[in-house]
Amino acid sequence: MTPDLFGDDPSHANHRFTGGEGVPNSVKGSVPLAERIRPSQLAEVVGQTHLLGPGKPLTLLFEQQHVHSLILWGPPGVGKTTLARLLAGAAKAQFIALSAVLSGVKEIRAAIDQASEHARAGKSTILFIDEIHRFNKSQQDALLPFVETGLVTFIGATTENPSFEVNSALLSRSQVYVLNSLSAEDFSLLLERAQLELSTEINVESDAFDALCAYADGDARRFLNLLEITLLQTKAQGLKSLDLPALKQIAPSQIRRFDKGGDAFYDQISALHKSVRGSDPDAALYWFCRMLDGGADPRYMARRIVRMAWEDIGLADPRAFTIANEAAQTYERLGSPEGELALAQCVLYLAVAAKSNAGYNAYKQAMAHVKQSSSMPVPMHLRNAPTKLMKELGHGSGYRYAHDEEAGHAAGESYWPDGLQTPKFYQPTDRGLEGKIAEKLNWLAERNAKAAEKK
Repeated sequence: MTPDLFGDDPSHANHRFTGGEGVPNSVKGSVPLAERIRPSQLAEVVGQTHLLGPGKPLTLLFEQQHVHSLILWGPPGVGKTTLARLLAGAAKAQFIALSAVLSGVKEIRAAIDQASEHARAGKSTILFIDEIHRFNKSQQDALLPFVETGLVTFIGATTENPSFEVNSALLSRSQVYVLNSLSAEDFSLLLERAQLELSTEINVESDAFDALCAYADGDARRFLNLLEITLLQTKAQGLKSLDLPALKQIAPSQIRRFDKGGDAFYDQISALHKSVRGSDPDAALYWFCRMLDGGADPRYMARRIVRMAWEDIGLADPRAFTIANEAAQTYERLGSPEGELALAQCVLYLAVAAKSNAGYNAYKQAMAHVKQSSSMPVPMHLRNAPTKLMKELGHGSGYRYAHDEEAGHAAGESYWPDGLQTPKFYQPTDRGLEGKIAEKLNWLAERNAKAAEKK
């Protein structure tokens, strides 16, 4: 794939690249709505108010007409590519766009050659790489010399955490800006623009609008793609209003049996969670499949499954944490539909595993206790003593190193602030591994009691 170059006129980077003014109507009709109303200036960008607005970080870059290397991190369809293009226009820079999915070192070199030509002509270049997390280490390393010398200003877009997916050297040379999913308010603005672009005055009822927002899941592109279909078909039928039943007839495969964020959605995830907690593998698998069939994001399901392992199984079966995390990672590697099998088998394991919420309850009680009590000082024998002065002040004095004592346990030692009445947060059950943990804690308590009697 050759670099996506937008000519030698810097103003190209500030134009709509598909559709827009000057494009014949016959061509416009084939251009997706999302491209036709792509913002051509900063004021048209929807959402991201934490970055855009008076005194906000990205707005300042536009006003300064100078762009540093940066990474735009956020979910799909929130404006990463649009902002990169607009930044290039503001900086009057040439804009070269690559997709990390389809490009490699060869394409990077071609882009660098083009940037060198721009430099000889006295023009700066912004190199935009979409889905930068798809580049491997060597491909990312290939960018470094040219970013460091200033031949190109790098802008990366990613849906994954850059801390894990972008090389530390490249990350250290870039400012990360986090973009958020679009809200219903943002989608309302897009609806107005879509109506204007499509020359329609269809009243979209609140239930239909909510369903469109739920399907979009914060993604403007998804929202506009489905909206274009539904508005045009509604207009073709001579209707002036679009409600949920009509929307389901027009796009039955997109509008699922629950709306994300609605009561039905949360009722089903509740049913799944309670089936796992109740040790019913068949019911748990049923609700899991119901949600997938209904359009639930498997990544959301994976997050909830990991939560179930920690909340309802806990230390009764620590393998549950590992299996849940590995199932989530397997889905990330395989995607749909293959990765969903790993999540399904994890649901079965969690359902049949020994259950305990002792750790969950202990955490809540400990957090409540800390919030309600004063900040008591750390006892001297538990304080760190890395310097001579701190040792002279008594830090660490009298501390008993447990490994040097019988059974690796400093019987009778206190690890609480002085004067604090010691609460009992963790109460292990007799199920699974926690039964063994309870025996161990009882044995340690007996040793502490005997040590106290000797004092």
